[in-house]
Amino acid sequence: MELNYLKALRCRECKATYSPVRLSICPKCLGPLEVEYEYDLIPGNPAEFLEKGFTDLWRYRKLLPIKENSRIISLHVGPSPLLEAHRLAEKLKLKRLYVKNDAVNPTGSFKDRPVTVAVSKALELGFKAVGCASTGNLAAATAAHAAKAQLPCYIFIPENLESNKITQTFIFGAEIITVKGTYDQANRMAAEAAERNNIAILNVNIRSYYVEGSKTTSFEICEQLGWRPPDHVVTPMASGALICSLYKGFQELVKAGLIEEKTPRLSGAQPAGCSPIVDALKRGGDEVIPVEEPKTIAKSLAIGEPGDGVYAVRTISQTGGCGEAVSDEELVEGIRLLAKTEGIFTEPAGGVTVAALKRMRENGEIEKDEEVVCYITGNGLKTPEAVAHPNLNVSNRLKAVHLPL
Repeated sequence: MELNYLKALRCRECKATYSPVRLSICPKCLGPLEVEYEYDLIPGNPAEFLEKGFTDLWRYRKLLPIKENSRIISLHVGPSPLLEAHRLAEKLKLKRLYVKNDAVNPTGSFKDRPVTVAVSKALELGFKAVGCASTGNLAAATAAHAAKAQLPCYIFIPENLESNKITQTFIFGAEIITVKGTYDQANRMAAEAAERNNIAILNVNIRSYYVEGSKTTSFEICEQLGWRPPDHVVTPMASGALICSLYKGFQELVKAGLIEEKTPRLSGAQPAGCSPIVDALKRGGDEVIPVEEPKTIAKSLAIGEPGDGVYAVRTISQTGGCGEAVSDEELVEGIRLLAKTEGIFTEPAGGVTVAALKRMRENGEIEKDEEVVCYITGNGLKTPEAVAHPNLNVSNRLKAVHLPL
């Protein structure tokens, strides 16, 4: 018998509750909805909590919004490595630093986490097609899982997306709609498509279920640390949904009795050319002012109007975290630093995170003795052009080398 712990959808603003059905916003106040579970019924020890028969993130099914295992569409997402980064820690003068490396997921980014959940839920809710608006990583993850589910797939992307990400999405057979403009314009067009057609736009009309997949990163971190949370997690931010999901994940493990009642400090990183959430933090308060024309090579983070921006600001403030925005030059150095110290090639979002972590440490916002997790969300092979400027051009750096006999 498959036990179902899914309880309700709750509005994040007015707190009204609804049955977990096809519903994306609160009918009363138009606020966003989030999933709740029967936390008191969930087993409080890992041996009973982890779902038997699954080795990927679906082993956490008791805290995921799927009622039947038969609906699950899996490409075996997670667990991804939690690597103790000794050399990077030494460079940053940190006692203990880990890298959570989601660059190794099936399509090369953390987006496989929310997508495996969202596509499975789309099937359960009876949708006949799926799609998304994307800056690249979500596009590939959605197309891949749609192919596995044998569902038509429609991807809305801004026209200036990196070519490797477009190729990766195209190969899975998705229909790609290129939008002249920014991600935010692509997102609005995707929302219109969701309204008019029977399409599950994962990050729009089933967003409440979609974001549930991202919190499994928190579950994995705690499991990999022996069912305890770290002191601090530093993560990239685009829409703001990821950092909120990480917070929800830690909180849910506490509610279920699986970890001690301690929430890590959560800090967010953005590129200086598109940093509305960090700007709000620096100003004080939680008013997030949209960036009309993002200007950064970190295109996966170039969301000028972050849907969860205000909640990201509140999450960072509530947990005692901080936010930093770094230049394109700094993020490229962050990519190089991670590669040279730990052998991990990350896309620009990871470079932003490493560079922001370095800045936070230099500014004293992270203490030397904190146990820190740096979240790397995507693979550098998706965006080689980010490091292909003249100063880093491989052909310009080749020289004759005489090996010792």
